[in-house]
Amino acid sequence: MELHDTHQALWRKQWLVVYTRPRWEKKVDRLLQMQGIESYCPVKTVTNQWADRKKQVSLPLFNSYVFVRINEREAYKVKQTLGVMNFVYYMAKPAVVKDQVIEKIKEYTRNCPDVEVVNLQDINTGDRIRVKKGLFIDQEGTVIRVQGKNVILVFDHLNCALVSNFPLSNVMLNNFHTSPISYN
Repeated sequence: MELHDTHQALWRKQWLVVYTRPRWEKKVDRLLQMQGIESYCPVKTVTNQWADRKKQVSLPLFNSYVFVRINEREAYKVKQTLGVMNFVYYMAKPAVVKDQVIEKIKEYTRNCPDVEVVNLQDINTGDRIRVKKGLFIDQEGTVIRVQGKNVILVFDHLNCALVSNFPLSNVMLNNFHTSPISYN
């Protein structure tokens, strides 16, 4: 019976996560599909604004991650694909993503084109933030509180304490911790 189970595992396809080189997500997705491997790189459409024009571009929803639906026999082929660094592991085994989770991601990206992934662990009270778009572009401030997908921050370079609430997508972490030099 064990031999049968092992044989089945070699052929059963599951969604796994591969870690890619930075900014190679869409290339890796295309290269995998060219090899006949089922892969999925969720994307979001954003509008880039330049002084003279606007352009819509597709950016990966998850930086440096692509999903692959493979069996154990195809794992080597995936690892040998240009741009693939390795599989993402959980408890010493490749991390398996349930089919329902992939379907939910596909549904969200289809129905909510402005969906984005925000890592709330990266931004904490007291962090230095720079606004990357909107009325206060390039202004710096300090995070007072994180509320859901928004941050409340104090701007300190406007000669006043202006408190404002910003979507996380409009700000970027700007922590530059410098340790004082001691000349004892």
